[in-house]
Amino acid sequence: MKNDIHPAYVECNVTCACGNGFKTKSNVAEMKIDICNACHPFFTGSEKAVDSAGRIEKFKKKYSLEK
Repeated sequence: MKNDIHPAYVECNVTCACGNGFKTKSNVAEMKIDICNACHPFFTGSEKAVDSAGRIEKFKKKYSLEK
């Protein structure tokens, strides 16, 4: 392996658009991201299934999952 060709691996401050921040390691010192685990709908529980053709209901009815 060649010497002195790899970027420096430094502590990185990550800042989300929602204001959440955390530290990790990267080859850059600072990152700004649009979405994180604090504001992503999947992790916050506000995720909604978009179903315009009734596929979810059809699947539940087919496999008797309606309750």
